[in-house]
Amino acid sequence: MNRWTGGNAIDRRRAMSQAAGAGIAMNLWGLLRARAAANENAAGVPRTSSIRSCIFIFYYGGPPHLDTWDLKPNAPSTVRGEFRPISTTVPGTQISEHLPRMAGVMHKVALIRSLHHTNRLHDSASTEIFTGRQGPQGDREEFNPIPQFYPAHGAVLRHLRPPSEAPVEHAVLPWLFHNVIDVPCQGGGFLGSRFDPFEISGDGTSLKYRIEVLQQQQHLNAERIHVRQQLLHSLDLSAVARQDQTAKQLKDFSQQACQLLLSEKLNQALDIDQEDLRTRERYGMLAPPIISGDGAAAGAVGRNLRGQNLLIARRLVEAGVPFVNVNDFRQQGQNWDSHTDNFGQLRKYLLPQADQSLSALIEDLDQRGLLDSTLVVALGEFGRTPTINASAGRDHWPDCYSILLAGGGIRGGSVWGSSDAIGAYPETDPVTPADLAATIYWRFGLDPRLEISDPFNRPHRLANGLPLESLFS
Repeated sequence: MNRWTGGNAIDRRRAMSQAAGAGIAMNLWGLLRARAAANENAAGVPRTSSIRSCIFIFYYGGPPHLDTWDLKPNAPSTVRGEFRPISTTVPGTQISEHLPRMAGVMHKVALIRSLHHTNRLHDSASTEIFTGRQGPQGDREEFNPIPQFYPAHGAVLRHLRPPSEAPVEHAVLPWLFHNVIDVPCQGGGFLGSRFDPFEISGDGTSLKYRIEVLQQQQHLNAERIHVRQQLLHSLDLSAVARQDQTAKQLKDFSQQACQLLLSEKLNQALDIDQEDLRTRERYGMLAPPIISGDGAAAGAVGRNLRGQNLLIARRLVEAGVPFVNVNDFRQQGQNWDSHTDNFGQLRKYLLPQADQSLSALIEDLDQRGLLDSTLVVALGEFGRTPTINASAGRDHWPDCYSILLAGGGIRGGSVWGSSDAIGAYPETDPVTPADLAATIYWRFGLDPRLEISDPFNRPHRLANGLPLESLFS
């Protein structure tokens, strides 16, 4: 007998309301299971933290440290390149002439000029940056999908921290970054796919953002969702729930899913049109025009989103989202990977938007009283070679490069570590991605030495490095 035509009216209504509730819930099962799991795993973890949020900005492809944050004006021309250093608001600290807006906020920033690791390929280097560990299979690129092993920072935080009031604990925008495949370092790893980030997609034409899983069908408006909630509440599932815990979870999650669909905080955070036009323009609304014949970064998908991405990240932080990943570029070959025409790409396409948007984010967070409680991390997977190649480019160089931290209690104007005379290797105070991971967890109130278990019940420390405590006041 067909479930929609057989039986009496009460049976049909019960079946339809069960399906409606289940349909909403199953689309968000992973997200809500993650929130439930956070409650279960928070025991014994410090509940105090120094920050509320982290914005992790990933400059995919590897920005050249020698042309951005660690210029070497006295090095040979084959090393120092075309750009000149300029002074900043921090006496004695100079950065690239093509970062003039960032020069004006360096007193709110800490530079690390001695980050290093051993991965020379994009996928493995990205894995170590996003997880604090090299992938189990070593330094390699992936040409077919493989399971992610170590969880990303945001996934670990979702797993361990007490749940917040935010409907989303960990978000990524405006895409997952992609080499041959989506690089397997961005999700829950051995913690499970329920700890993957909540994906927010951006449209480079309309400059609007949306979460696909939350897009309601046109007929499913707020009133109809409330009606379905009432129908679901009218069901007596207690007898089933006593025998089947999954049925009880399904009922609970369907109710939470309805709340998520109706979340004013989330909807408002993604409605970028609510922002003042001057604010949007301050972050950057249009990419530099493409000059005929230029390739690589000039043709990148979604270039117009680069500034608006950081504005959305700020809005998510205001809504209470604890961890936001922002992927500056999506596709390998159309990003910071400047093997050819390094200086032309940086000058025309890469640095202007990065300078404008990152400085706007730091100033905006500060003006809104959010900078002290929000740690901003801006980095690539590696730097680029000290020596300029025959194509006027720089190649992969993980042996020493620079990254930037702002907010989160940082001692503004600090510089941690230094590189040698040509920016090839750390000269003082070397830092690893494990140290960076430990710093992030520590700022959230988690002990980096805390252990979590993989599916084989093997323990793994959150991070094998040490937090950079002296960088913070």
